Amino acid sequence: MRLLIECTYVFEHPDLNSGIQRVVRNVISELQRANAGCECIPVIMQEGQLKRVISLLPPASQPLSWQRKWAQRLDRLRLRYWGAYSALINRAPVLASTALRWPFFTFCRVLNLSITVPLRAFLWLDRRNVAALQRSEPMDIAEGDVFLLLDSSWHLDFYDLAERLKARGASIISVVYDLIPLMQPQFCDAGLTRVFERWFDWVAKTADGFLCISRTVEDDVRHAVAARLGQELADSRQFEHFYLGSELDLTQRDPELDSEIETVFVSNEPVYLMVSTIEPRKNHAYLLDAFERIWARGIKARLCIIGKVGWKSEELIGRIQRHPQLSRQLFVFNQLNDSGLEYAYARASALVFPSHAEGFGLPMVEAMQRGVPAMVSDIPVFREIGGDFAAYFDLGDPEALAKLVEGHINSGVFPAGKSLADWRWIGWREASLQLLDRTLSIAGRIEQADEKPALRRA
Repeated sequence: MRLLIECTYVFEHPDLNSGIQRVVRNVISELQRANAGCECIPVIMQEGQLKRVISLLPPASQPLSWQRKWAQRLDRLRLRYWGAYSALINRAPVLASTALRWPFFTFCRVLNLSITVPLRAFLWLDRRNVAALQRSEPMDIAEGDVFLLLDSSWHLDFYDLAERLKARGASIISVVYDLIPLMQPQFCDAGLTRVFERWFDWVAKTADGFLCISRTVEDDVRHAVAARLGQELADSRQFEHFYLGSELDLTQRDPELDSEIETVFVSNEPVYLMVSTIEPRKNHAYLLDAFERIWARGIKARLCIIGKVGWKSEELIGRIQRHPQLSRQLFVFNQLNDSGLEYAYARASALVFPSHAEGFGLPMVEAMQRGVPAMVSDIPVFREIGGDFAAYFDLGDPEALAKLVEGHINSGVFPAGKSLADWRWIGWREASLQLLDRTLSIAGRIEQADEKPALRRA
């Protein structure tokens, strides 16, 4: 048996380092080193062709291509552009009036094309440069192959290729990180919601099994598949879950430390850390509301936000850029590497994570594994992962988090039911072997189900 592990998005975007990219890199690295009992092959899907990955990431010594450098510059320009838009709206309220709001926004979106069109062109060229082409080679499917959709495959137009693979005898198993674009689309970009809806409809009908990153997500996927296919067909699918590890895998690859992160920790003031992409679901606005109450009371506490800027964040970015505490008690890092993140985890007083919805909550586990206690929103998956070792707050009122932080600073005692000293969690090796074991278990049950009709016919 060969396990073909799909990793197209990570392969094409080696400079990105959010949650899914970290999962894909670590799982592939661990499974390629493990004596797994089957051949684990990372693969990509490009232009209707299946390719074996020779190198998931470019060599550390290889500089970024000029196409990728220009894409990064344009991406930073795009963020500044929308930050300026938000600042202009606040300084000229007439532009936010009922009569002018949508015409002005539409004008800005059209003007934004002067950034996004060349940005996409540079990304397209980067995928086709010589160095990128040398990192993969064409391959073919073999009987008995298991095709694991590990990466964020909803970004790809891969359906014809995947169906050809299935028609040639491959089993298809999909990893599902969450169903937030379906269940809570208000937190997502409209384009992502449409793309994800199409992807999940296809994967519900086509995949033989599902591996989810928590029990909470597994329950969501079971219900969503049943809603689309009916309970009888849903019962014919296989569902499992596994948990993620927490090591930061790129600290050795990029050991240089951003000197600005060191300045956050030079004082004796406690530093509370938020690690995530800046987007509505992560609820940074709630976080700012809570800490503004803390600062208004004269409490000395620093808030450090680490994460790239995502979608629907223009207003929030404008609020941060204009904040009177910026670079005093509020610090923001949009491009911090793993070395900087490890440095921050090692010195933070606590993690604060007010997310509305998650599939797992990787920063929570990363922090707790390093002895950093976590204050998190009271949602089911955080209860599943954190148990009595985390502190929970109500998302209905920022005062709930403000009181937790104030009590922690005043008493020096973290408000959780159990001591973090007793916390235990798996690493990426154990997580990857867990994923492999459950993937092969699902594949084995699929083969047994396929054999039964043949035995009856005999």
